[in-house]
Amino acid sequence: MIVRHCMATELVSIKKEASIQEALNLMKEHSIRHLPVVDTERTLLGWVTDADLRGVLIASMLEELTLEDVMVRKPYAVYPDMPLDEAAHLILEKRIGGLPVVEKGKLVGIITVVDILSAFISMMGMFTQSSRLDVKISPPLVSLQELTRLIQDHGAKIISICHSSALEGAEDTYTIRLQKIDLKPILSELKAKGIQVVSSIP
Repeated sequence: MIVRHCMATELVSIKKEASIQEALNLMKEHSIRHLPVVDTERTLLGWVTDADLRGVLIASMLEELTLEDVMVRKPYAVYPDMPLDEAAHLILEKRIGGLPVVEKGKLVGIITVVDILSAFISMMGMFTQSSRLDVKISPPLVSLQELTRLIQDHGAKIISICHSSALEGAEDTYTIRLQKIDLKPILSELKAKGIQVVSSIP
């Protein structure tokens, strides 16, 4: 999945000449916490957050400040065809709540933590009717390929597989989400094969 699939495209933006209070009012009106600063051609000039603006609100009452005085002039940004996991890594690494999406210097979207979380939840199938297995396996005794074949032999359709890295010498743990199915036959065969099921949700 790429950023284009998850970004918001109905954008609220503001000009650099706007006041701090105007920007705060705009954020409140639209219930947003990030505001791109653009020119008439939608070229991205800067980026402000509600925290940035509240930090300078008192100062703006004492002297005339505009967004041009306080905006981040070279904000972190992503592009529409960037893999979603790269955008998620950037947001996590920089500890920011959202990013402008830019194409050829023009603002084309915004992607936030909520957008990324929603996309990953959707990819994992967490809001669909499903069954779940948490399984520990010990390669090379049992491979992931063998495990998935065993599950599919019971007519189960796999929605997603999430891997938790093992400590050195320990088993790998996999969370496997399946379309809703009776897990009893699968659990019996896993047990017969010596595969440890940590937990299951039918």
